[in-house]
Amino acid sequence: MPQGVPLSPVLANIVLDEMDWELHRRGHRFARYADDCQIMVASERAGQRVMASVTRWIDKSLQLTVNARKSAVNRPWERTFLGFTLSRRGLGLKVADKAIDKLKARVRQVSSRTRGHSIAQIIEELRTSLLGWKAYFGVTEVLSPLRELDKWIRRRLRCYLWKQWGSAGYRELRKRGVSVREAWNTSKSAHGPWRRSQTPALSLALPAKCFKHLGLPSLVEAKV
Repeated sequence: MPQGVPLSPVLANIVLDEMDWELHRRGHRFARYADDCQIMVASERAGQRVMASVTRWIDKSLQLTVNARKSAVNRPWERTFLGFTLSRRGLGLKVADKAIDKLKARVRQVSSRTRGHSIAQIIEELRTSLLGWKAYFGVTEVLSPLRELDKWIRRRLRCYLWKQWGSAGYRELRKRGVSVREAWNTSKSAHGPWRRSQTPALSLALPAKCFKHLGLPSLVEAKV
């Protein structure tokens, strides 16, 4: 079946239902979604033994081949499952780095300066992706990476606006309450737009509430 079609996970569940019962019979703790499965054991030695045994059973009983390239015995925080991993310090469920990198790539694509859209259009496009991402990863227990991601997205948007302002950057900063000195130093800085996007001047001119007013959702709600 082509990847992504609705029938694919249904057929996977039908075929692998027998494996679920076999793992239950053996007393293993496991989690499976379609053809992605994680089995939890007490030690690396037990992991190697169980992986070899289950791989043989799948080959013999189900006549399927386990993807050796994607399979491994490792610590829980070194593995990902459906975009999640576990915190090394035992703090709980955490969004995997790959999932964060994928969202960043989407934000970069939408906020590319070559698109020439207004900031309102950019935020409207981001809003759909961010709300969907937040709904899926909302159960995560380690929130610090999401807070950093919120900051990074706002910085990306400040950079986008700064590029749009061009030679009018000084005037735009002054209109938004930045002092003459800060506005002048920022607009005449030899640094590029990305470096300037984290300056106090741009943070003051374009605070978090500014983007919230434009409809940008936060991945982590601020505490009241």
